[in-house]
Amino acid sequence: MKECLEVVGLMELYIEQLDQNSLKHAIKSQNEPDVRCPTGEARITPGFKLPASHVIHTVGPIYDSHKDPKASLTSAYKNCLSVAKENNIEYIAFTAISCGVYGYPFEEAATIAISTVKNFADGIKEVHFVLFSDQLYNVWLNKAKELLQASMHQSSQN
Repeated sequence: MKECLEVVGLMELYIEQLDQNSLKHAIKSQNEPDVRCPTGEARITPGFKLPASHVIHTVGPIYDSHKDPKASLTSAYKNCLSVAKENNIEYIAFTAISCGVYGYPFEEAATIAISTVKNFADGIKEVHFVLFSDQLYNVWLNKAKELLQASMHQSSQN
């Protein structure tokens, strides 16, 4: 359970704005009490006092200690998109999951995030990445351009 609530960077501001008891109750009502949200899974709660109707929570892998961080990070993004679709959510924003204290290398994480969104975001109108530093933003931007160019090149050869 604690792992589901663990956030860094901008998400700390989100937690401070919430009614803690409401958030804890909302997450616990989806699971057995004291059952942790497994890495790569996703849960949804109301947005409470935020200007968003819902918040989708996920847990990314700790890069250096997880046996298959790529699969778990892919699952985190994919499961968030699935939860959004199941709840008729058409707009979603992601942080750079696992890129803070969990130590995921930025370029590898950007490739996974952007590719997963590209492959699984059908039915979602807009996806935003909310990134906590200029360095991370630049990595994400360059990776998006690189993947777009590769996709266009591949399409022109077919």
